Amino acid sequence: MKAQFSLSIVSLLSLIFVSCENPADETADAEVGPALNKTVDSGPDGASKWTFTENSYIEFTGSKVSGGTQVGRFTDISGYFTIKDGEPVGNDHKVAIDMNSITTEKEKLTSHLKNEDFFDVPSHPISNYDVTSISKIADGQYEITGNLTMRGKTHSVTFTSTVVRSETTAAIRAKFDLKRYQWGINFKGVGENLLNEEVILDFNLEATPQGE
Repeated sequence: MKAQFSLSIVSLLSLIFVSCENPADETADAEVGPALNKTVDSGPDGASKWTFTENSYIEFTGSKVSGGTQVGRFTDISGYFTIKDGEPVGNDHKVAIDMNSITTEKEKLTSHLKNEDFFDVPSHPISNYDVTSISKIADGQYEITGNLTMRGKTHSVTFTSTVVRSETTAAIRAKFDLKRYQWGINFKGVGENLLNEEVILDFNLEATPQGE
């Protein structure tokens, strides 16, 4: 009976531990540093801008310390990557996020995320990621560094991305986590709604040659 009771306690503690895991522990941490200066490099002759289509979006995942996640998306993404022969070249690449395009499954949550507790969209309607350098790691895989400006604060952010090009589109993908406090998103929540600092970002960008 004693052994059974001990086993039950262990099982309960294991269940609590699993339910309280931070999903950001399963993703790569972006490298964050001071904002970087940039001299624009438009790439070699023959490079062209590929602009993001309406199929582009950035998904984000926040989580509670007690367990549970909230997923949302930014669905209005503009900007471009500069590409030659199927590869990003130079450093003239920009991503602009319309913060008003935020969506979640809960209208109340969407409204809360737009106010000053989180993104403060009325004061900061656009966030920008301005690439400062791209280094090729392997075929279709790149290390990207750029300045992320969000809620009036700018820091350099480095992460790994894939770029896959077909005849008509380029798919740019990246998934990593950031500490939201670094951009002044300091709302902590209370009690069972206490929030983790880390937020997962999942970039799903589709680009086509400019003018097409």
